[in-house]
Amino acid sequence: MTEVAKRLSAGSTSAQTREAASAVIAGRRRGPLALLPFLGPAVIASVAYMDPGNFATNIQGGASFGYRLLWVVLFANLIAMLFQALSAKLGIVTGRNLAELCRKYFPKPVVIFYWIVSEIAAMATDLAEFLGATIGFNLLFGLSLGIGVILTAALTYSILLVERRGFRPIEMVIGALVGVMAISYLVELVDAHPAWREIGHGLLVPWIGGRESLFLSVGIVGATIMPHAIYLHSYLTQGRVVARGLHEKRAIMSWSNREVVIALSIAGLVNIAMMVMAASVFHDGVHDNVASIETAYATLTPLLGRAAAGVFLISLFASGVSSSVVGTMAGQVIMQGFVGWRIPLWFRRLVTMLPAVIVVVAGFDTTKVLILSQVVLSFALPLPLFALMIFTNRRSLMGDFVNGRVTMVAGAFGTVVILALNLVLLFQMLTGA
Repeated sequence: MTEVAKRLSAGSTSAQTREAASAVIAGRRRGPLALLPFLGPAVIASVAYMDPGNFATNIQGGASFGYRLLWVVLFANLIAMLFQALSAKLGIVTGRNLAELCRKYFPKPVVIFYWIVSEIAAMATDLAEFLGATIGFNLLFGLSLGIGVILTAALTYSILLVERRGFRPIEMVIGALVGVMAISYLVELVDAHPAWREIGHGLLVPWIGGRESLFLSVGIVGATIMPHAIYLHSYLTQGRVVARGLHEKRAIMSWSNREVVIALSIAGLVNIAMMVMAASVFHDGVHDNVASIETAYATLTPLLGRAAAGVFLISLFASGVSSSVVGTMAGQVIMQGFVGWRIPLWFRRLVTMLPAVIVVVAGFDTTKVLILSQVVLSFALPLPLFALMIFTNRRSLMGDFVNGRVTMVAGAFGTVVILALNLVLLFQMLTGA
């Protein structure tokens, strides 16, 4: 077991949680609450699918095309479930995270390339998340972007300090923020009075209209699978509940898969609710061009009232803060995993957060910065997907848990689809097509 795995097994979960997990595996504890000891890693990873970038694409999709692109959100979420489940399996079976395995098995030049690209991607991810929370501070409290980003950094760092007491407390904090987002959008749906029949049709009947809707569909799918979520999930499961033998590993993986389905189903429902709200409120021939978070808030206020607009901002703020925490966690996992030596915790976190603070304080155009961050992520995304498929398909590493034929084909298909869509998205951003 690696040093990180030993630390995780010793301190990331309480003795009570580990005993509860052992009782479930041994069959002494049953029922719906049996999932609780295994709940956490997928909840944290799911935040990547409810970040401020998702707000922007879903709002634009609903405002411009109504309910017609809901099937794209559903499709993207199903692909996400597959890759997050594979990432969790990698950590459970090997006791190592994806970054550590890359360092161990790839040639050194490839490792260096992976590390640099992944580190830049982590910074780009945190940049977008910090901007979302900063916009939330700005619209909720009237604070300047500069003050907002500093407060976001301070709040993010404070939440991350909870990790010193183990992962369970921070899992509860992130879970609470996810709950805030889910409840907020439940309230938004009640206020929006959507057309339920059209929702069902949009989810089940694929539709691609013209060029604009195609590119927006590419943006929704291409921005869904985040590199940092792939790296982080394998870290969160390595050694979290230590298995003794194949039977226990199978049991842990079974519970992990259930958690992935539940957590990402909630994330998917939140994303669907975002688009449904936008379709119900903005797709009226007058507000079809609502594309930014600020515009959505300004438009919601006269249409649904200040209370509904306030709920929207609360969900945005919860999204920005939680995704900033998760993005920063992923940044430190990537740095630690690839370089292979211990780095002071404050330095790893500072490296990930500092670019976002500099960009906002320096007064750069936030819209252009967000676009640039998406370009960076489009370049970086294929790397962890390729590595994940290579390792989970390697019998010498996975043993009896190597991917089956169906999983192998589905994973290869998902990787090709994501790569193709990201290339199209990248072409759109670079050419302005």
